[in-house]
Amino acid sequence: MSQFEHLHLEIPRSGKPRLVIIGGGFAGIQLVKSLKNSDYQIVLLDRHNYHTFQPLLYQVATAGLEPDSIAGALRQLFEKHKDFYFRMARVTGIETDQKLVRTLVGDLKYDRLVIANGSKTNYFGDQDMYEKTFPMKQIPQALNLRSHMLQNFEQTVLAPDPEEQNRLTNFVIVGGGPTGVEVAGALGELKKHVLPKDYPDIDFDIMNLHLVDAGPRLLAGMSEKAGAKAGEEIKRNSMLMFDLILDWNLMLVEM
Repeated sequence: MSQFEHLHLEIPRSGKPRLVIIGGGFAGIQLVKSLKNSDYQIVLLDRHNYHTFQPLLYQVATAGLEPDSIAGALRQLFEKHKDFYFRMARVTGIETDQKLVRTLVGDLKYDRLVIANGSKTNYFGDQDMYEKTFPMKQIPQALNLRSHMLQNFEQTVLAPDPEEQNRLTNFVIVGGGPTGVEVAGALGELKKHVLPKDYPDIDFDIMNLHLVDAGPRLLAGMSEKAGAKAGEEIKRNSMLMFDLILDWNLMLVEM
């Protein structure tokens, strides 16, 4: 017997057409807000019962914030909305000919459907990267990354071999977009101001941070001026050496 067989996705009947929204992220939340007091019965489905403010996930990963600082209960956001229903459910498929959403806790009919379930980390077909890196799209993933880094520092304290110490304190950040730049900056601040106090037995001059991107500059989605400014700020605030590795078509910032 499946662990979900005793659960049923049931929504009260309504004379209004039913709008089902898959995903409680920024798009799904904004759509629900814009349709308050509309002529739709609105059903919001998400695999979690909270909304994650993703721009601050890097703060959770680097111990700057606790998870509850960037998570808000979806039910509380819309408790004053009429004919609105939230259900925590994982969607497994959509039957467009039947206007049916399939989930692990049952099926749900719809009149209108909006898919706003966000995105996954893009590994660009690199299986090795998929197996050896930490994604950072969800709070549990950010906490896994935080735990891994702290465990590495604890092992560094116990490691007598300098090469092993270097391995444990060597971090690579893949992606020179806004999140990658923010993570690099936060880790640089930790290296300079926080970690030496928490781990006085470690000489953090051995700690290396590498920010790698497949393009020729940082913040490719923004203006060249913004990308250049970000590189300057990272170097200035973190005392970095900046190199552009053209032969590999990689941007490498070493801290």
